[in-house]
Amino acid sequence: RGGKKKPNQNLIFLSNKEAEGAKERGLVYVWKAGSCSVTPERLPGLSGKTVLQAALGIHHGLLLTEGGEVYSFGRLPWRSGPEESCANSPILENTLLGHHVITVAAGSFHNGAVTESGVVYMWGNNSAGQCAVANQLCVPEPQPISISDSETSPLLSVRILQLACGEEHTLALSLSREIWAWGSGCQLGLITTTFPVTKPQKVEHLAGRVVLQIACGAYHSLALVQCLPVQEMKPIPERCNHCSQLLITMTDKEDHVIISDSHCCPLGVALSDNQPENHVFGPSLETLEGRSVTGSHSEDCQKPLVEERMLVALESDGASVNKHCVNSCPSFCFFTNTNAFCQLWAPQIPTRTPPSQEEQLGACIPGPPGTSTSALNSLVASCASAVGVRVAATYEAGALSLKKVMNFYGTPSSEPGSQSGSGSPGPEALKDSREEQVRLESMQGKKSSSLVDIREEESEGGSRRLSLPGLLSQVSPRLLRKVGRAKMRTVALTPTYSGEADALLPSLRTEVWSWGKGKEGQLGHGDVLPRLQPLCVKSLDGKEVIHLSAGGHHSLALTAKSQVYTWGSNISGQLGHLNSPTTVPRLAKVCGDGVWSTAAGLDYSLFLADEEDFQPGLYYSGQETTTENNLYENSCTKTPVLLLSCSKIGYISNVIAGGDNCLVLVDKNVMGYIASLHELASTERRFYFKLSEIKSQVLRPLLGLDNLGNANTIQLLQEMASRFSKLCYLIGQHGASLSSFLHGVKEARSLAILKHSSLFLDSYTEYCTSVTNFLVMGGFMLLAKPAIDFLSKHQELLQKLSEKNEENLQLVEVLNALFFMPFGRLHNYARTLLKLATCFEVASPEYQKLQDSSSCYESLAVHLSRKRKEAEYTLGFWKTFPGKMTDSLRKPERRLICESSNRGLSLQHAGRFSVNWFILFNDALVHAQFSTHHIFPLSTLWVEALSEEAGNVNGLKITTPEEQLVLVSSTPQEKTKWLRAISQAVDQALKGTSDLMLYGAGGNVPRQEPPISRSAKYTFYKDPRFKDAIYDGRWLSGKPHGRGMLKWADGRMYSGTFRTGLEDGYGEYRVPNKALNKDDHYVGYWKEGKMCGHGVYSYATGEVYEGCFQDNMRHGHGLLRSGKLTSSSPSMFIGQWTMDKKSGYGVFDDITRGEKYMGMWQDDLCQGNGVVVTQFGLYYEGAFSTNKMMGTGILLSEDDTVYEGEFSDNWTLSGKGTLTLPNGDYIEGLFSGEWGSGIKITGTYFKPTLYENEKDKPKALRKLGILAVPPDEKWKAVFEECWNQLGCESPGQGDRWKAWDNIAVALTTNRRQHKDSPELLSRSHTQTLESLEFIPQHIGAFTLEKYENIKKYLIKACDTPLHPLGKLVETLVAVYRMTYVGVGANRRLLQEAVREIKSYLKRIFQLVRFLFPDLPEEGSTIPFMATEPKGRRSFCSGKSDSRSESPEPGYVVTSFGLLLPVLLPRLYPPLFMLYALDNEREEDIYWECVLRLNKQTDMALLSFLGVKRLWCVSSNTKDACFASAVECLQQISTTFTPADKLKVIQQTFEEISQNVLETLQEDFLWSMDDLFPVFLYVVLRARIRNLGSEVHLIEDLMDPYLQHGEQGIMFTTLKV
Repeated sequence: RGGKKKPNQNLIFLSNKEAEGAKERGLVYVWKAGSCSVTPERLPGLSGKTVLQAALGIHHGLLLTEGGEVYSFGRLPWRSGPEESCANSPILENTLLGHHVITVAAGSFHNGAVTESGVVYMWGNNSAGQCAVANQLCVPEPQPISISDSETSPLLSVRILQLACGEEHTLALSLSREIWAWGSGCQLGLITTTFPVTKPQKVEHLAGRVVLQIACGAYHSLALVQCLPVQEMKPIPERCNHCSQLLITMTDKEDHVIISDSHCCPLGVALSDNQPENHVFGPSLETLEGRSVTGSHSEDCQKPLVEERMLVALESDGASVNKHCVNSCPSFCFFTNTNAFCQLWAPQIPTRTPPSQEEQLGACIPGPPGTSTSALNSLVASCASAVGVRVAATYEAGALSLKKVMNFYGTPSSEPGSQSGSGSPGPEALKDSREEQVRLESMQGKKSSSLVDIREEESEGGSRRLSLPGLLSQVSPRLLRKVGRAKMRTVALTPTYSGEADALLPSLRTEVWSWGKGKEGQLGHGDVLPRLQPLCVKSLDGKEVIHLSAGGHHSLALTAKSQVYTWGSNISGQLGHLNSPTTVPRLAKVCGDGVWSTAAGLDYSLFLADEEDFQPGLYYSGQETTTENNLYENSCTKTPVLLLSCSKIGYISNVIAGGDNCLVLVDKNVMGYIASLHELASTERRFYFKLSEIKSQVLRPLLGLDNLGNANTIQLLQEMASRFSKLCYLIGQHGASLSSFLHGVKEARSLAILKHSSLFLDSYTEYCTSVTNFLVMGGFMLLAKPAIDFLSKHQELLQKLSEKNEENLQLVEVLNALFFMPFGRLHNYARTLLKLATCFEVASPEYQKLQDSSSCYESLAVHLSRKRKEAEYTLGFWKTFPGKMTDSLRKPERRLICESSNRGLSLQHAGRFSVNWFILFNDALVHAQFSTHHIFPLSTLWVEALSEEAGNVNGLKITTPEEQLVLVSSTPQEKTKWLRAISQAVDQALKGTSDLMLYGAGGNVPRQEPPISRSAKYTFYKDPRFKDAIYDGRWLSGKPHGRGMLKWADGRMYSGTFRTGLEDGYGEYRVPNKALNKDDHYVGYWKEGKMCGHGVYSYATGEVYEGCFQDNMRHGHGLLRSGKLTSSSPSMFIGQWTMDKKSGYGVFDDITRGEKYMGMWQDDLCQGNGVVVTQFGLYYEGAFSTNKMMGTGILLSEDDTVYEGEFSDNWTLSGKGTLTLPNGDYIEGLFSGEWGSGIKITGTYFKPTLYENEKDKPKALRKLGILAVPPDEKWKAVFEECWNQLGCESPGQGDRWKAWDNIAVALTTNRRQHKDSPELLSRSHTQTLESLEFIPQHIGAFTLEKYENIKKYLIKACDTPLHPLGKLVETLVAVYRMTYVGVGANRRLLQEAVREIKSYLKRIFQLVRFLFPDLPEEGSTIPFMATEPKGRRSFCSGKSDSRSESPEPGYVVTSFGLLLPVLLPRLYPPLFMLYALDNEREEDIYWECVLRLNKQTDMALLSFLGVKRLWCVSSNTKDACFASAVECLQQISTTFTPADKLKVIQQTFEEISQNVLETLQEDFLWSMDDLFPVFLYVVLRARIRNLGSEVHLIEDLMDPYLQHGEQGIMFTTLKV
């Protein structure tokens, strides 16, 4: 159906550069206006230029070509040259060369152009300032004008998008969608009385609104404005904001009631002084302009309008959409047959309306109301019929103001009856106050500008006034409420606009605003008054206007439904209908298939409409000049006439009307490209018209019906209706966008269905989903019952809409066809896109894009028809399925895939009489039996074919979390069918509901098996442990496996890893404690569904256990903090647990009593040997039984009093014993009583002689620690845990390589766990972990280098708790500090603490030797390598010493040397504290001595110490001699291990001898007698406070083999 091709036209392929020959596009044809028989002629002189846009004035025109150049033609009186002032062929405007112009506009006698950068150029007649140039009558050349917004920044110029020019004014639309105006007259919409306005000013009244388009008539202006978003349920103001009148009134007359929501707010209309009688409030109207500069038009505006006997009075301002201007839709009245006329201001209108006035009124009432019926109208109808009064005329202005009326009347709170009494104020008072207000307004010179916040204005509300029979006044409130209720229940059919579509495509939610002179009715407000400010044309609300045209004195509005509303002067028939004059918009009667472009000239109109073959036809409406016998006859066209001659010249894309001339731009149809575009646009517009019809004629009435079934169905219907609305709106937008596309450059790639294809695809898919859901739930059958009357009345309408012509069709089928009709459109898109593609070369990107899109739409169409078939198949199934189960199983989204009613599938080993019916849906497999059925969700269903040899022929195994079924199929084909169906369904269910394969991928993608491992959600129903629990996470073959979360019905919750259905690995568990209203909370490791391994358990009571678990019990090493929540330091236990009880060695710190117990436990009680220290310095060591001191023990008090003997209870002596006093006296005998509160003694008192004293006194103290727990028995659990981690049953028993594997596993799993929370791992930590991944390997003899490597490895391993050794060291440090800090810092515990460290060293050394078996045992030596320098100067002899006499030297391997560097720095603080406490007395005496001696100078001190030869340079200063040696020795306090401390001492000696050698400059041999005093001097000067503690620490922990070496001698020296 493409355009007719001319025979001589060659086939030209479109090359990408000049798409199908630019010469064939934008051809200009012109003809004289004023006749129907015209011959369009090509405009000469435009060789090969494509014209994009044209504009016409009264006698001239402008053309804009593709390159952005502007040409003028016609009479151009502003140009200087005579030959130029009347140009027949176009002249280039040179001034504009180089500025790329994007749009042009022509006024009656002036011109404008806008460049790419948004700058406006004006030229032509400037008598009224319309070119924005001051004091200049005409502007010969285009001149840029500056438009700047003083509000934002005067420097920034406003960018302009669009221009419109009238006779004496110009409007510009800015990028921010605001209007700027200049020129003269009220049509500017500015608040000013001084004209001309030569500096562009903003039209404030529309500031803040989105203006889409502007148009200028000779003396009026139009704007297309986007509606404001609907404010939900906004309370309607009761009174007008300006004149405080009630907005809705009910007045009770004798024979009728008047309900009116119209009221007249006088703002915006100015009144003159003379007051003729027949006006309602007297004064006739004039404009506020004062005298304007150009006298040409002021009379028009000033002339009193009395002779226009119109009812100008009943102005109304609906819901105060405009508070400043009169909102003057006239309030038409309902005449009843009593011939009473509804009146608000009765006394002022003569009761008998003169005939002339009545005729005039008739002219104002538009034709029959639109398709929709408003609540008020239906109310009138019902009221009228109740009394039998015939309603003569109804009127509805524009969009339903349903919401407004409903809100007002529908709510019980505002009883309309209450207002009916208090109508409006007395008419006289009213008149005065109004005049007064208007006068004040005009005196202020309209300063008020836009005082209202535009955004708050209501976007809808038509104005109506009804007259009802008076008898009903009592009934009306109830009736109103009833009508209100009925409508509120159903869904509102305002389309659910998607914001996205509104942003990308033209909006259809528009209002038309007009202002300027209205003498001919061209403003459309139902009167002939001028307006100073923009005012909304109410009757066009909701009409979806998409384009406005303004002629000399008339206006046209084109809607998305391809209809044209016209109003204004109709002298020449230019409105396209015969009613004259029209002051409100009316439909023009254009033949053809729908208008898509309009143009309004001086006194005629042009309409571009679709014809049958999609070639646009041009219709003319206006003056008709015929020449008969040389007599000119002027007549008017009655309806628009088709200009046949214009159809022959090609495809018209733009029409332009002016004064003398008409002009069209034409495209030639090369290769059918243009024809295909026109076809696409035309079919889309018709499609929209059809969808709108369905919406208004079928969908809306259906939604209004009562008893539509249950809430579910209604909801589905509403969803379908709203999706239909959304689709319908999108199609309307697309139609509008295609119309404007045809006006432009027509590049295929900027088509909306290509650029925004996802919008269309999604809208169709969404609508398909909702309509198939409705179908599955039997919606159409349910609808058919209540809708039968409605539908049978409109049988032929339905058949026309659904395109079904067969006879006796079922209603259900008609509805079905109707709502599935839109999907056919997808095929059309695909076909048209394919047609367009063939116009391009195959290699071009355009071809590719069009081709891809076409297949996209095609595959969606196929996909959606498949969805429809699925839905119909499912519906058929539900009809046959037994009723009881249907209710529970039938869901809107559920689709049937296959079912086994043909006995194709049965349960293995089923009973003979059992019925097993399997139904596969897209989300579940249902196993139905006689009366029960079970649903298996597909996301947790696994299916596999059973192998043949096991005797399971044709078997399928179905696995679900709690069942396993074996299904047997009757034939192998049946088995394959079911296996494939279930697999696909599972796969689909897992992929999600969107289920759209990539558009265009086609449906033949090979399906892979659904994954065995998957994520899904499931509720357990019978598993005893998990019953009613919900699991959400990973699965593997029917069992939770991997990360997941499990929530039980009673509030318990586990989140972590699972393994074959049980908690296993790391996880978090919460158990609510109802009594305390808090949770128990465990975080840690699990094994086979039980807590096992390391974890932290926080009890609701406030206790926290951190340690090992086994079988849900505390077992192994652990730390328990407990105590009242309020106490900041609860009691602490750290030690070994067995089966949830304290058992083995442990330390208990009872902070409230200030006691610490370190000893053995059994069954949560102290049992066995132990030590107790208190904060008061008491020390007990001995036996415990059931938490009490019982048996033999030793008790020491702070003052060294010792009791050794029997105990019976805590601190209670009972039985034999010895009490030794600090001075050595002792008592032996029987003791009884509590320590510290009087003890009974039966015994002997000994006063030992002086000789015995030395031997006996330290007897008791020497025995300390005998009754305590042996150090190797302590913390066994900690070491066992470490051995277990290495994979050994008991210490030293196990496979070394398995141990290394376990270490690697521990490191990697821990690292993986910490990856989720990287903040736990610092960078250095990560590096440590990486270096630990290399295991030190040893081949060949063990050397010192290998020893160093092991040492380095250990240091790193102990740096991270992720390594088993590091974990061990960390735990040991924690327990050590727990033991010896706080109350445990008791000097009596020093030996215990030292022994404990030695025991640690021994046991860790065992571990290290297990991991590094070639490490020699304790005490062996590693020989030095031969490379070591032999000649090392011996310190004492000074001679080079080959040490030939000593045995083969080497490095001695000891646990001290290897491990103390790792361990001691971490344990140093508590240990050194104990040394300091133990040596307190001696150190005090020593320190006093040091301070005293240090007061002397160097010389004095040296001589006092008896240094024989004063090597120091004699001086009287202090601290100068041997300063370096002193500094060196002071470093002893900064080191930790004895080896380091001994090195410091050695360095000190070397420093001393360095000093001496420097002084003597000769070989010198020390003797001990010389050395000792000097060393003593250095020690004194070093002033080390805790030197005694340092000495004891070295002594206790130094390597035994060092005692007799060089360092040993030096250390002895220091000790002395």
